[in-house]
Amino acid sequence: MRKKIVSVIGGRHCNAEVEQISHNLGEKLAKVVDMLVSGGLSGTMKAVCSGFKAKGGLTIGIIPGYDKKDANEFVDIVIPTGMGLARNVLVVKSADLVVALPGEAGTLSEIAYCLQFGIPVISLGSWDIEGVIKADTVDEVVTQAKIILGEK
Repeated sequence: MRKKIVSVIGGRHCNAEVEQISHNLGEKLAKVVDMLVSGGLSGTMKAVCSGFKAKGGLTIGIIPGYDKKDANEFVDIVIPTGMGLARNVLVVKSADLVVALPGEAGTLSEIAYCLQFGIPVISLGSWDIEGVIKADTVDEVVTQAKIILGEK
């Protein structure tokens, strides 16, 4: 049976509240999925990787540049692409489910890829778009993830 993979997308910059939500999300998702994929950089990506890794999960960072050192310290496997923002398609296509945290145009592009490819996407404080599952709390995200992916 294949491993369950979630991608978490969101801004490279975030405030302390979103950082805490992202870390908490990572911790709780580690109980539901086997691996976490992100863009591997700072902000929400770093915080979610930190939480996921704290609970023993495996983190993968698909970074836009060529230098593995650009990934945050909580990424176990760094995939340097040299593709810039085009790497966003890889971040979402790697996943069985995507969770969108607050972000800007890059996050919006990843949500659009999810919708185009039929990948379930849950928004937690991110873009409110038709076809995206809305969640108001981390626990709601985890509940939806369990429904979509089945229990770990």
